[in-house]
Amino acid sequence: MYDNLLKYCSKFIQFKALDIEAIQFNFKPILIKRNDFLLKEGNMCDFIAFVNSGVVRHYHLKDGKEITCDITLHNNFITDFKSLTQNIPSNYYFQVLKDAELFVISKSDLYRLYAENRNIESFGRIMAEHVAQRTIDIAMSLSSEKPEARVEKLIKQRPDLFQEVPQRYLANLLGISPESLSRIRARRKS
Repeated sequence: MYDNLLKYCSKFIQFKALDIEAIQFNFKPILIKRNDFLLKEGNMCDFIAFVNSGVVRHYHLKDGKEITCDITLHNNFITDFKSLTQNIPSNYYFQVLKDAELFVISKSDLYRLYAENRNIESFGRIMAEHVAQRTIDIAMSLSSEKPEARVEKLIKQRPDLFQEVPQRYLANLLGISPESLSRIRARRKS
């Protein structure tokens, strides 16, 4: 049941048997159906989740419009670090776009594991660095690249998104209209 999670984690840290037992004991499996939410704006994000399968869209509302910030596919972690670390309500929604199986650890269990286990603490730091870098990359792309370059980059870096995610959400993530995304992709193919 925990094979994907353990395989993913062991790419970054060599875990001992006790580390593996701690992960299996503390990460709880949950299933969330399509269109349901893992997190809603105004709620505290007091967890980190590993997406074992499924698709989760991160978005916030601006002037009543949904703004997609990121999309998480299987074999990735998801959390709202600001809410998690500062104990403030989240500004985000985590909506499941495709039925998801997740492994969730509470903040209290995670911090306890960090205090008890150096390998898991090191792994947590590495994951936080990955999330921070991904956030920086998205912000830089949106602020400095033309739409065509953003589409090309997303196709190269995350081609699986185009198989798993409806075009309207991809366009929103890229900061363009669905029609513009269609035109850019059509020009790219010709």
